[in-house]
Amino acid sequence: MKLKIALLTTALTSVAFAAAAQEVTVMSWGGSYTKSQVEAYHKPFTAETGIKINSVDADNPATPIKAQVEAGNVTIDVADVEFSDAVRLCDEGLLEEIDQSMLPAAPDGTPAAEDFIDGALQDCAVANIVWSTVFAYNKDNNPTAPDSIDDFFNTADFPGKRGLRKSAKATLEMALMGDGVPAGEVYALLETDEGVDRAFSVLDRIKDDIVWWEAGAQPPQLLADGEVAMSTAYNGRIFNAAISENQPLEVIWDGQILDFDLFVVPKGAPNKDAAMKFISFSTDTQRLADQASWISYGPARKSSGALVGKYSDGKTDMAPHMPTAAANLGNALVNNFEFWVDRDAELNERFNAWLAN
Repeated sequence: MKLKIALLTTALTSVAFAAAAQEVTVMSWGGSYTKSQVEAYHKPFTAETGIKINSVDADNPATPIKAQVEAGNVTIDVADVEFSDAVRLCDEGLLEEIDQSMLPAAPDGTPAAEDFIDGALQDCAVANIVWSTVFAYNKDNNPTAPDSIDDFFNTADFPGKRGLRKSAKATLEMALMGDGVPAGEVYALLETDEGVDRAFSVLDRIKDDIVWWEAGAQPPQLLADGEVAMSTAYNGRIFNAAISENQPLEVIWDGQILDFDLFVVPKGAPNKDAAMKFISFSTDTQRLADQASWISYGPARKSSGALVGKYSDGKTDMAPHMPTAAANLGNALVNNFEFWVDRDAELNERFNAWLAN
């Protein structure tokens, strides 16, 4: 009997230790964005479940997902990726499908499928934020303040270097809007050779003045250091630099490009079940609203909107700083993920050839 009790005690201890030792590796984009996720998702998830979060970052988490799955050596359990990458990776069979029935309903009982913004739920992905690519400037370094996307591409009247993400996506769309193309006509034009040529001709105007960036933390630093007069950037990064670090940076919403970021689980994730628990926990109404108190990205659930209040400083109202605020949508473009799923390789090949010339 004593032996049986001892064996049972050992078994229970092993189970408890395994649960306590369980962890989920979550890959994101770094900087103030990862911090917002750590505060809103990681810490409360660990407190509630006992599952440790191992937080890692990449310039673009879609890249290591593809490499790891194809190599059969997956170490990432959850990753935060852009919309077109989520769709592409899913189509290529590199992601686990997500059972949407596991997602919690809204507080009033509205099913998750009806509560998430249109497009936020995909076969292999669940959105957490609505964000945008904008351009911003340093108020101390621009005697004349820009007020439209046209000004970004006008170095004659607004001299100085320009920061641009080293990617065709968003860059080509903004180039066309900077050349007077209304947001609603951009993708139809980019579907044509003439439209692509026109976008690159706009970029030609400022090519000698461009400073390229690849990580989201770079544009605020380039602006703060005076290395560029204006830069495209993720809106939340500029907000945090301006509010948290008191940098004299200002967002221009004209010509912004709206997009989702979504949670995905790589095929063969070592902690798949715990990863799904993390996604379910992190995308409930309250958690998404909580993230918006750390960075100015809009929550992907309708029911979260009313819960968005002040920034973590306790005094800054977040609503006016959201890309989805009515005042910020005057000339906004919603990223066409289908366009980029189909044309990403082709346009980036041309973009890289243009860079090399």
